[in-house]
Amino acid sequence: MSTENVTYTSASAQPNDPYANFTDPTDGGRIFNVGGGDWDSITVDPETDSERIVINMGPQHPSTHGVLRLILEIEGESVTEARCGIGYLHTGIEKNMEFRSFTQGVTYATRMDYLAPFFNETAYCLAIEKLLGITDQIPERATTIRVMMMELNRVSSHLVALATGGMELGALTAMEFGFRERELILDVFEMITGLRMNHAYIRPGGVAQDLPDNAVEKIREMIPLLRKRLKNTVDLLVDNNIWMGRTVGIGYLDLTGCMALGVTGPVLRATGYPQDLRKTQPYCGYENYEFDVVTENTNDAYGRFLIRIREMEQSLRIVEQTLDRLQPGPVMIADKKIAWPAQLSVGSDGQGNSLDHIREIMSESMEALIHHFKLVTEGFRVPAGQVYTAIEAPRGELGCHLVSAGGTRPFRVHFRDPSFTNLQAVAAMCEGGQIADVIAAVASIDPVMGGVDR
Repeated sequence: MSTENVTYTSASAQPNDPYANFTDPTDGGRIFNVGGGDWDSITVDPETDSERIVINMGPQHPSTHGVLRLILEIEGESVTEARCGIGYLHTGIEKNMEFRSFTQGVTYATRMDYLAPFFNETAYCLAIEKLLGITDQIPERATTIRVMMMELNRVSSHLVALATGGMELGALTAMEFGFRERELILDVFEMITGLRMNHAYIRPGGVAQDLPDNAVEKIREMIPLLRKRLKNTVDLLVDNNIWMGRTVGIGYLDLTGCMALGVTGPVLRATGYPQDLRKTQPYCGYENYEFDVVTENTNDAYGRFLIRIREMEQSLRIVEQTLDRLQPGPVMIADKKIAWPAQLSVGSDGQGNSLDHIREIMSESMEALIHHFKLVTEGFRVPAGQVYTAIEAPRGELGCHLVSAGGTRPFRVHFRDPSFTNLQAVAAMCEGGQIADVIAAVASIDPVMGGVDR
């Protein structure tokens, strides 16, 4: 935490101080901007009790995945007021999507919450498919692959939450464990999609390409290793006196506060409320999978940590079920007016259409070549209307409000990102606590600033 930008006010500060600002605050005091070596130049009347120091925590990475500024008003070590300053990672993703075709928009959506790209893609594609009226026409294999990739992504996202949260509180071994396990999952993502992040793999109508021949075998081999290594993190932190001292009772937010602020995800479930859209509003066939909604009753950072630990086990249960459910079949909708080519392969030049598909459309069917060209460059038309779809992302309810004017591009796209909503709880969690506990509280929210600012 830097002290290079500090504002100090006191109703009785000396008016001739060289650091005094010419603007008086509303309470009659004066404002001073001082650096870390200037504290000795400040004098305070000992009879005064109206002391206030306002400090900037950030903009940096204070237990966040991105650039967040926290404005803290403190008295001694106690936080009297906490505010969030956002927008440092603004990318204009939602606006940019208005100038791209519906399929091209996937490459923007995947970059919002960059720790949960498959969830971003799924929420967006489900909205498109709902407007098109083709939800029931998505091939079963494609839907199963979507669930498998999302649940592996949930595990990798929670691993980052635990790793970075542990690192911020001094548990560096937890950070090493978390990123070590995450690498196993990212290797699988790279094998299937060609990329470790920002995949644009889930497309309207299905997925971009089928699983490689050895994908199922590799995932089955990975799951026991993940379970074994996750136990290391559990043994390290669960019931650890030092860890519990930093997290138990910290960042307190009860069910009433969550409901008032619209907080969802592990923060809400840590109040004992079993809200999970996979159960309450099933999508992608989640009603056919057996898993438990994990809850705690602690209302604090420790309970949110326990929930993420146990949710990873439930996600691995679902992944095992998807592997058993996978049946041979197409991975893209049959309607060729919507379906992007899914006959893809990975060759020496990277990722592209299979040679057989290219040979067919280039030399055997002029109509197929023209259709391929128009579908890729212009895109398909979506009937006019608007729709909202929501899924259970690692941080809570991720919703997509999509508006179509009947063209090949969205008229408006807006996402309800759970990080943005949950970040409103910072003040409720931190005010009245210690400065050091702000880090633990924000880490327990697990905000990703790419989703907040988008």
